Amino acid sequence: MQITLLINLVYIVSAVMFIYGLKLLTSPVTARTGNFISAVGMFLAVVVTLVNGGIIDYKWIALGIIVGGLIGGLFARIVQMTQMPEMVALFNGFGGIASLLVGTATYHSLESYNLFIMTTLFLAVLIGGVTFSGSIIAWGKLSEVISGNPALFRGQTILNGSIFVVALMGGAFFIANPSDGYLTLIGIITLSLILGVLAVIPIGGADMPVVISLLNSYSGIAACAAGLAIENNILIVSGALVGASGIILTKVMCKAMNRSLYNVLFGGFGAVTRKTAVDFQGEVKPISPEDTYYILEAACSVVFVPGYGMAVAKAQHAVRELSDLLEENGAEVRYAIHPVAGRMPGHMNVLLAEADVPYDKLIEMKEINRSIAGIDVCLVVGANDIVNPAAREDTHSSIYGMPIIEVDRSKTVIVLKRSMATGFAGIDNRLFYKQNTRMLFGDAKSSIEAVISQFKTV
Repeated sequence: MQITLLINLVYIVSAVMFIYGLKLLTSPVTARTGNFISAVGMFLAVVVTLVNGGIIDYKWIALGIIVGGLIGGLFARIVQMTQMPEMVALFNGFGGIASLLVGTATYHSLESYNLFIMTTLFLAVLIGGVTFSGSIIAWGKLSEVISGNPALFRGQTILNGSIFVVALMGGAFFIANPSDGYLTLIGIITLSLILGVLAVIPIGGADMPVVISLLNSYSGIAACAAGLAIENNILIVSGALVGASGIILTKVMCKAMNRSLYNVLFGGFGAVTRKTAVDFQGEVKPISPEDTYYILEAACSVVFVPGYGMAVAKAQHAVRELSDLLEENGAEVRYAIHPVAGRMPGHMNVLLAEADVPYDKLIEMKEINRSIAGIDVCLVVGANDIVNPAAREDTHSSIYGMPIIEVDRSKTVIVLKRSMATGFAGIDNRLFYKQNTRMLFGDAKSSIEAVISQFKTV
């Protein structure tokens, strides 16, 4: 009894650390501390769980810690910042498969069955399987192992719905007949893996930030269900926190992209029918690094708008160096961050943090839009759809209504881009043809370094 009381007390302490750590994660300034506090909480929970394990073979636990630690340490060293979205997708998938395996192992270890445990076990397996296979597809799209374009076919939604219904029917049979449910469980696992694939393949690369946050939520819900199945309080709490925060983040992402959470959950997400956009006439005005220098040298206020192109070019350190030179020249420098810039939530924040950009210089979209008309220069580094005025001007555009950073309202816009290629949405960017826009073509890092060279030599 005393051991049980001690374990539950430690679980409470761990839960408080999780919640406090999650609170600290809401600010870039305190995020690292929050992550550390949450990790310590999980360490305490794992230790007391193992102490209470009784029949656990610690040789396998030790082997798992060593192998997992080596793999984690290796990937932490070799994975590039541009590959972080793919890594997060894999993390979500591993969380899902872990819940699936816990549910399967629990079924095999049960000596008696009851309705509650069998129901939560079924949910852990179903949601865990969907999360795992869906995350693998998301990883494939992000890493370009498979095409990032939506994979659509006739009757797709009906097929997905039918598989889901069959899985639920199988779950009902499994719960009602647990002693004869092994083959049914295998069938449920198979259907969940198929459903995860079919749920993600119709989603295009532009919508991956929302997919990642949604799959993160799924992994938490699966973990919560697994915790209920094995009656582990801390797994229930941690899973519920991940699931709830993931759903909230998904809602924020959907709002930032003018999408519907209903479409995410029921398969229409990312498969938006493209309307015929109104033709937009204009002339592209290229600019050289030398002329870019003269514009920036005279600017009193500069806003950088980073996008996935900055990540690909690994230009964040060059951006920071140029920012320092501009401030030395007397300009006010800030960074406008769109909620879905890049390929995962917070992608640009992570890249800029790697370059030691001060957190207080990162400005959210709504705040920067209120003052953007008074900005001398907006420097768009590899962003595309998140600055496209068609979202505001063209009712026929597929991105119409999507909140954007309204850089076209600033005095001068300089867009750093390799070519005139479209972004993830696959539509032309009206910003490129605006009267106040100049295009600095080339690799973003090389272009910025050329401008930096002008500052240092002129």
